[in-house]
Amino acid sequence: MSLATQSLRFASQVKLAGGARTIIARDRARAQKLLAGIQPHGPNAHRLPELCARGAHHGHGGHHHGQGNTIDVTDAAVTYTASVGVGSPATDYTLLIDTGSSNTWVGAEKKYKQTSTSKSTGKKVSVSYRSGSFSGTKFTDQVTLASELVIRSQSIGVASTAQGLDGVDGILGIGPVDLTEGTVGGKTPVPTVTDNLFKQGTISNESIGIFYQPSTSANPVPNGELTFGGINPTKTTGEVNFVPITSTSPASAYWGIDQDVTYGSSGESILSSTAGIVDTGTTLVLIATDAFQAYQKVTGAKLDQSTGLLTLTASQFEKLQPLFFNIGGVRYTLTPNAQIWPRALNSQLGGTEDDIYLVVSDLGSPSGQGLDFINGFAFLQRFYSVFDVTNSQVGLATTAFTDAETN
Repeated sequence: MSLATQSLRFASQVKLAGGARTIIARDRARAQKLLAGIQPHGPNAHRLPELCARGAHHGHGGHHHGQGNTIDVTDAAVTYTASVGVGSPATDYTLLIDTGSSNTWVGAEKKYKQTSTSKSTGKKVSVSYRSGSFSGTKFTDQVTLASELVIRSQSIGVASTAQGLDGVDGILGIGPVDLTEGTVGGKTPVPTVTDNLFKQGTISNESIGIFYQPSTSANPVPNGELTFGGINPTKTTGEVNFVPITSTSPASAYWGIDQDVTYGSSGESILSSTAGIVDTGTTLVLIATDAFQAYQKVTGAKLDQSTGLLTLTASQFEKLQPLFFNIGGVRYTLTPNAQIWPRALNSQLGGTEDDIYLVVSDLGSPSGQGLDFINGFAFLQRFYSVFDVTNSQVGLATTAFTDAETN
């Protein structure tokens, strides 16, 4: 089977309403939840009972723990949508892709259309998100993600009521299966789309490869691809290097890795080797406060009062050096161009048209907390990333856009 036919195209969009300050606030609020160990959703989450003792909650299944105790797609300042077929013949629904939840459901806007493959279980299903929810009936149906990614008898929710999700028909949940516990009554989990692709022999291991093409548009554009069960080699320009999930808590409860960060050819240390996470739901590159101060000092950047972002003059940008992320003995480079916001989006950020704004921001806590960085969307759109549940590891590789001058 061609890995191209195991791939689901998606569109990404940064939520620019409220400007850069809103993005920073969303990212930092999400980071504080991650630091608190709320709602573990990495491959080792189920092996971490100490997080339960710290008061981590799933926040799902109608167990309304409150807005502070969930981490999901409604937290994020960057979102991803894909067209997913349900039924036979399939009806296409625009679904939000969420790595922080695991139920798949439809019916928020476009109503569910039953076909010969649709079967109601008669069971009620409900999921609460940070700023939204849905409730309805559990069905099983055929779900088509791509031409060779067809899932038989996939459990889906069909919404009778849905709140807080505008412009989409529902959610494609690709987080770990334990996040579905309690959503359909009792503690029995609901198999996810990735679970069933694996169990039905469509994919050989539970992993997702993610590719982005950097975009300078404020509107959702089809610039990404999810590959289930493998790596699409046509999207990489080098070997995919894997590292195990870090053993340091709380980063170990998510897609946590160990890395150090240096700046420029002199190798000036920005962040010593420490644990943090790779997170598709965070927009910026967030680093611990002391590392952020070191980065600001070496770049000469000033904090812009309008946006809350670091800004450079044109002459400073000409002198900006690469930022190196050293992960598992491999050096990943954020070029000077990759360190700045797309200048075409400056006005939407609340900034000045010709100014230069950096994508590296303050995590809001000092290093040594067990989660000292978040490599978010600004980092991930420059690399191919692999989230491998079966082997509890994260992979990264360069792409044709690693060194692109798109910003």
